Amino acid sequence: MAQIRLAVAGSSGRMGRALIEAVLAASDLKLAAALEQKGNAHVGKDAGELVGTPGGVRVGDDVARAVAGADVFIDFTRPEGTIAHVAACRQQGVNMVIGTTGFGDAQQKEIAAAARDVAIVMSPNFSVGVNVAFRLLEVAARALDRGYDVEIVEAHHRHKVDAPSGTALRMGEVVARALGRDLKQHAVFGREGVTGERKDETIGFATVRGGDLVGDHTVMFIGAGERLEISHRASSRANFARGALRAARFVATKQNGLFDMADVLGFK
Repeated sequence: MAQIRLAVAGSSGRMGRALIEAVLAASDLKLAAALEQKGNAHVGKDAGELVGTPGGVRVGDDVARAVAGADVFIDFTRPEGTIAHVAACRQQGVNMVIGTTGFGDAQQKEIAAAARDVAIVMSPNFSVGVNVAFRLLEVAARALDRGYDVEIVEAHHRHKVDAPSGTALRMGEVVARALGRDLKQHAVFGREGVTGERKDETIGFATVRGGDLVGDHTVMFIGAGERLEISHRASSRANFARGALRAARFVATKQNGLFDMADVLGFK
């Protein structure tokens, strides 16, 4: 069976390096391109050197060229850059794995439109453990639908630019859907001063930023006399990379459509 050719965007970043390392270690995958922004200090260097394993693929800054050499394009960058990559992949018929978070409504519509022509797996978190947690949250919310307050706490490294995290928002969406609520109406993203008593249908979010935290998420169902917590703590980006490669293998066989990790893991 031929190797699946992968292009990795943001190749010199934390997640990009984790992806390159995982691709180089996989016998069924091939690093076809490593992409960075124009002017990045790593452009022109061997991408494998970023992880101590030179492999002959140079970091480039030409999006069209990177896309053209790939079967699947993996993108964990920023919303503006990802949208440009989506357009290039759509034009050249290359499938995508998107782990970028922080998209606006209009950008999400652009991705959905592109998925009519190419196949895209998009998830706020590619950890298999986190996606199992999503399923557990759905079960818990349905069972604890009365008399329990829901609070979500997330913590990430000091360089993360969006808050709450995409994973925390997805957890809120899962819980809200199971409870028959609209998250946009019932989410509370900050509390300060005299806020009054907590409203029953509120889903609260709290954000922590500091140091090199990879990613911690806890959802609390708080009732009278008891508290159930469902938590996931990531200690390495390697688990996100493994999940993304699992998604790449999945999407490589698809013609078009918008998928998430629940599809990849066979939950749907």
